[in-house]
Amino acid sequence: MATVSDIERIRQLEKENRELKRANDILKSASAFFAAELDRPHR
Repeated sequence: MATVSDIERIRQLEKENRELKRANDILKSASAFFAAELDRPHR
């Protein structure tokens, strides 16, 4: 049976997980953008 502290810890970890997933998505988008910039011919 989960205690109140267990439930709070799970909530905190779920919040952290959401934040990390969001950061990961941002980093994936940024790396795709910069990779595309590197592939473009330079003037």
